[in-house]
Amino acid sequence: MSEGYDYLFKFLVIGNAGVGKSCVLHSFLEGKFKQESSHTIGVEFGSKIAKLGGKTVKLQIWDTAGQERFRSVTRSYYRGAAGALLVYDITNRESYNALANWLTDARTLASPDIVIILVGNKKDLEDDREVTFLEASRFAQENDILFLETSALTGENVDEVFMKCGRNILSKIESGELDPEKMGSGIQYGDNKNVKAPLGNAERTVDPAVTGGASKPPCAC
Repeated sequence: MSEGYDYLFKFLVIGNAGVGKSCVLHSFLEGKFKQESSHTIGVEFGSKIAKLGGKTVKLQIWDTAGQERFRSVTRSYYRGAAGALLVYDITNRESYNALANWLTDARTLASPDIVIILVGNKKDLEDDREVTFLEASRFAQENDILFLETSALTGENVDEVFMKCGRNILSKIESGELDPEKMGSGIQYGDNKNVKAPLGNAERTVDPAVTGGASKPPCAC
């Protein structure tokens, strides 16, 4: 029997290669650190049912490759995204300097209304920090986006970045700023609104459009 939910939100996880995007997603889905991790090839997919503001929401998350050679593939997944985690590595200045380009892509290719949260990952490596919290916070304020630092290793703030982004999307729906029935909103109504789904129901697959698999998870476009 399929799990019921009130809404489905399409999420992106974007940023330079090596910043820990896949590890952040794995920590959120599995509740533990991904010990062995290689660069994402193309796009990977995962989903999780969560309780947000009294609603049951399915988060459909697309983890995109950060390497330039995959940009033409990953950009096609931006369309119809309601939310995005824009991830950089606090110990890597180059990944921070690239944020403006990623942000432009998200707002141009997805939607001007996309809810974006800036994620400074690898908070556990404080001694190797190259980007200060204050500097990143200022960037977030100037670009009207949310901001949190996380550690995929310890799990600190990992759940919160997804939940915070989801709650802001839900708030915009309730205020009328976002319309789930609008084409390309990245939001769908659930089929079984009265069925209660438990927190922590997660799945993860590699997108067969990239890997050549037989089946493909649904896309909220």
